[in-house]
Amino acid sequence: MASMNTIRLTAATIAAIVGSTAFADCRDDWICVDAVDQGGNVELRAKNLRDYPVTYTLRVRTHDYDVAGPKTVTRTLAPQESASVMMLNRADERFEGRYRYFFEWTVGDMDAVHDDDHLYALPYADGRSYRVLQGYGSKFSHTGLEAFAVDFDMPEGTPVHAARGGIVARVEESHSIGCWEDGCGRYANYIVILHDDGTTGEYYHLQKDGALVAVGDSVSRGQKIGLSGNTGHTTMPHLHFAVYRATEWGNTQSIPVRFQSADGVVMRPRHGARYQAISYVR
Repeated sequence: MASMNTIRLTAATIAAIVGSTAFADCRDDWICVDAVDQGGNVELRAKNLRDYPVTYTLRVRTHDYDVAGPKTVTRTLAPQESASVMMLNRADERFEGRYRYFFEWTVGDMDAVHDDDHLYALPYADGRSYRVLQGYGSKFSHTGLEAFAVDFDMPEGTPVHAARGGIVARVEESHSIGCWEDGCGRYANYIVILHDDGTTGEYYHLQKDGALVAVGDSVSRGQKIGLSGNTGHTTMPHLHFAVYRATEWGNTQSIPVRFQSADGVVMRPRHGARYQAISYVR
């Protein structure tokens, strides 16, 4: 089983030490921070390079610059949006200012409003059921940001189905390693689906080459999207599923959701329980 705090690969950290020369710093083909020379002052701008919302946090440290506003900001950029982050104003014209900034990012909208009445499908085939290894609030690793994630006991190669429709925003399927040491999270294979309300449905620990969808694909509820595995920060084969809202510093907060099953609506998945998936019934 996994601690998703060590699995999250949606964040990147950048540090730049510069004078007043303008430059652009781009990472992961997702987001750029541009430093624009404004006659000795510097404007920091962020640009979203993709067709999905991105939430970032940026912090700046300065020497001989005054910051117009807070030194740490968290904001969401709409698809392809470019926006000013902050202005750095020269404190003393006799000295060349210096600054250092750091930022992290993740997919999704920090202001997403989740419809708590929405019914999710269980993330596997109709008629099948799998034991819950960790439900909401499980103490092993489902606390804090992961409090509303669910781990399902699945043999490697089990078909994984979309719990809710949306657009595929991220796919990683190149890894074959599963381990429990620090840093093992970088080996996780996953699929991230952006929902129409700005939240994301995320499916982790897939097997190598286990994604059956690609970035940009539109998927429907119940569609087969991948094959479960045992990659990343994990002790055994399983599927980790949760719905998330973007927060600060590249993190995401899991959201409690309700699942539809053959035995009715599952409000709070319980450790050890098995829930049979069924086709969507309005």
